[in-house]
Amino acid sequence: MNTTGKNREIWGEHKLYGSTTVSLKGQVVIPANARKELGINGGDTLLVLSAPRMQGLVFLKAEAVEQILTWVGEHAVRLEKELKRYKSPKSTGKKES
Repeated sequence: MNTTGKNREIWGEHKLYGSTTVSLKGQVVIPANARKELGINGGDTLLVLSAPRMQGLVFLKAEAVEQILTWVGEHAVRLEKELKRYKSPKSTGKKES
């Protein structure tokens, strides 16, 4: 694995942690500085998603995905209420039949 030990910001909050090589068994090593900064520890479950347009993969901690889904679920209810309010006859200028 090639790494300088420093993270390099490449755009916004996205960082380049170094590089790694896929072993013949399909294994990769996550750079230590990335594991430390992102709180990835031995035994953690990572979900692996495809990023086909970039010919790559995205690794997300399972806990993070649970948090994202919880957040989306909580906000989806509020958004649904707002949509209904905006689609009501009063807000659209339509008369009720």
